[in-house]
Amino acid sequence: MPISTANFYTVNHSNHPIKTIGILGGGQLGLMLAESALPLGLRCTFLEDAPNCPARLLGKVYSSEQLDDFAKVCDIYSLEFENTPLNSAKFLEENTGLFPPSKALFIAQDRLNEKNLFNELDIKTVPFLAVNSRDELQTACENLGLPLVLKTTRGGYDGKGQFVIKNDEQIDTAWAELGDATKTAPLIAEGFINFSREVSIIAVRSKTGEIRYYPLVENEHYNGILTKTTAPAPNAEHLTAQAQSNIKKLLEHLDYVGVLTLELFVTDDGLIANEIAPRVHNSGHWSIEGAVCSQFENHMRAVAGLPLGDTSVVKPSVMLNVIGQYPSMADILALDGVHYHGYDKEERTGRKIAHITIMPTDTEKLDETVTKVVELLPNKMGL
Repeated sequence: MPISTANFYTVNHSNHPIKTIGILGGGQLGLMLAESALPLGLRCTFLEDAPNCPARLLGKVYSSEQLDDFAKVCDIYSLEFENTPLNSAKFLEENTGLFPPSKALFIAQDRLNEKNLFNELDIKTVPFLAVNSRDELQTACENLGLPLVLKTTRGGYDGKGQFVIKNDEQIDTAWAELGDATKTAPLIAEGFINFSREVSIIAVRSKTGEIRYYPLVENEHYNGILTKTTAPAPNAEHLTAQAQSNIKKLLEHLDYVGVLTLELFVTDDGLIANEIAPRVHNSGHWSIEGAVCSQFENHMRAVAGLPLGDTSVVKPSVMLNVIGQYPSMADILALDGVHYHGYDKEERTGRKIAHITIMPTDTEKLDETVTKVVELLPNKMGL
């Protein structure tokens, strides 16, 4: 979204308490941030060019052409989408304040920057190489071995912008599909590793440098889309210290304020970092009901300069994404301990349109209740 500097309004924070937080992006994450902000006496407005975005339900939405009007009503800025243009983020940061900082976007928006920072901070990653040409792709396949994953370094999410090369015959196909992206940025080739499961850790850092951690959770994907999160991750206590150490390094190095997510692979040698998300995250949606203070409320607390909340688990839970087609809400809510969150989105193949958090009164019935919910989903996405 373009940024203009005309008539930009700057708040004097020394005598003006934070009341309005401008969110860059207006998707379901923005909607849930706004929901958590209201009890704190905070309100959110949104910069978003899709007029029917979910966040419109809880705050005024400004288009990029209305940037000056948006700026005048905001005390500080945050974001719900890491692909916000970096120049825009830097401008807002310099004039009023952006949390998390723009350098977190710089890292998260480029997979090579991300992997290089992991290495700099002694955080283990998969082996990787930059790819700028068909010849370099051939070299990467020889050096890293097959199979490997070829990805765009910028953009791409939910499995988009990547190609799994399983044999030599697929090299040309992969290059034909993704090679044009090298006109603006290198591709990245990532070697395969043997991992038993995927987990993530979410942490929040305040303006005073305090850090609080949510538990490791286990994530399941289908065609690159997150379908299920189990919180806490079963049998993961021995991995907690390494996960917290890794995300602490990132938070402090970036002078981060707000919620940060680190996705990880579990291997026989410990945890391998996959990527970060400088925002609230799908794998933390369970925390709305499943934690004392949700990731959304804690993000609002952090960026507004308020004390952080308790990240303890209320009880074990499972979060399921609703993909593409809505189930019967009445049937879902008839089950004990099931919480439904709709995003007011139109049905579309592969689209996240709601999520369901399952935490029955009798925790022994968690798996049984999950099975019942899955049976009610029109699109089971491999569950």
